[in-house]
Amino acid sequence: MRAPPLFLSLTIQAVAFATIAGAWTFEAYGYAPCELCLKERLAYYAAIPIAGTTAFVALYGTNGLLRAAFAVLALIFLGNALLGFYHAGVEWGFWPGPSACTGELDRATSANDFLRQLKEFHAVRCDEAALRIFGLSLASWNALISAGLAALAVTGCKATLHLDGKNTEPSRISRRR
Repeated sequence: MRAPPLFLSLTIQAVAFATIAGAWTFEAYGYAPCELCLKERLAYYAAIPIAGTTAFVALYGTNGLLRAAFAVLALIFLGNALLGFYHAGVEWGFWPGPSACTGELDRATSANDFLRQLKEFHAVRCDEAALRIFGLSLASWNALISAGLAALAVTGCKATLHLDGKNTEPSRISRRR
C-alpha cells in the first residue's frame, strides 16, 4: 500500500518542525549553534511552510503542482543532507571547515589588530561537536534526518506519478473515495 501524498507532506512537516524544535531546545540548554549549524537550520525554516503548502496542494491542487512541491522539498533536504555530511566531516577532521568557525586567531601585529580579531572571532567552533547522541554529532543527525526527509519527498513525487491518468483535475487527490 502506498502512502498518500497528504500523509507524506504532513509527516515531512511534522518531522521538520520536531527537528528544529529539538535544535532550539538544545540551544536553550546551553549548546550554542555554530555557523554551519545555523545554515543547516535554514532548510527546516523553508521546508515547514512548503510542506504545509504541499499538504494543501495534495487536497486541492493538481498532480503536476503536487509533484513540483515534493521535488522542491526533496531538493531542499538533499542539499541539507549534503551540508550536514560536510559539517560532520569537518567535526571528524576529514576536511577543513570554513575559516570563520574553525580557524585560529592570526598573530596580531598591534593592539588594534588584536581587538579587531576579537570582535570578528566566533567562539562556537564548527570543527568540535558540542554534543554526541549515540556516538553521532548533531550535524550527523541532521544529515540522516535530512536524507530521510528527502527520501519521503521523493516517495511523494513517485506517488503523484501513480495518480496521473486517474485524476488530473484539482481535487482531493490524496483522499480515497
